[in-house]
Amino acid sequence: MRRSDWYFDFVSPYSYFGFLRLRELGDLRIDYHPVLFAELLRQHGQKGPAEIPSKRVWTYRWCTWWAARNDIPFRFPAAHPFNPLPYLRLAIAAGNTPEAIGLIYRALWTTGADPADAALVAGLAQSLGVDTARLASVEVKDRLRRETQDALACGVFGVPTHVVDQQLFWGAKATDLLKSYLADPAVLATAEMRRVANLPVGGARKPA
Repeated sequence: MRRSDWYFDFVSPYSYFGFLRLRELGDLRIDYHPVLFAELLRQHGQKGPAEIPSKRVWTYRWCTWWAARNDIPFRFPAAHPFNPLPYLRLAIAAGNTPEAIGLIYRALWTTGADPADAALVAGLAQSLGVDTARLASVEVKDRLRRETQDALACGVFGVPTHVVDQQLFWGAKATDLLKSYLADPAVLATAEMRRVANLPVGGARKPA
């Protein structure tokens, strides 16, 4: 059976949309990897969408429109961006199962709840049978660091990202390209695909 390493962070609405689309991938085995998106951005020298005011408004509007257009249960949390660490660690402590990940996504992205509310974390932990003390354990913290470092080693720069056959498929919209690739890997091996993968850099910004 073919498999995908799927990298995600609960802070991203696109990761939520991508999670909902995993069911479209048939019998592809999914291995779930929670990562800290902020660390990916830091390592790649990027700003997140919410760190650019005009892009923040655009992102929130587009996500709200997209969800309504596709009948997806969706509501932005009470504040965004938020600190996703408790939720990433909770997913790890709960075994990174799709059931646990789905429960956390629904709590964060369909209710309008405040992610900073400790009661939300506690309630989710109780539902998942996880002692909240485990979220501060060295084991869980180290696992999240390793997942994030592994993502960087694969070249992952954003969430959600599938890594299949060492190929990256970034974003919820990349699900369509991934489906095409799974049906016929030659989709990435055409002459034009090879050409664009090796285009020379024609110009670069000067460091600030």
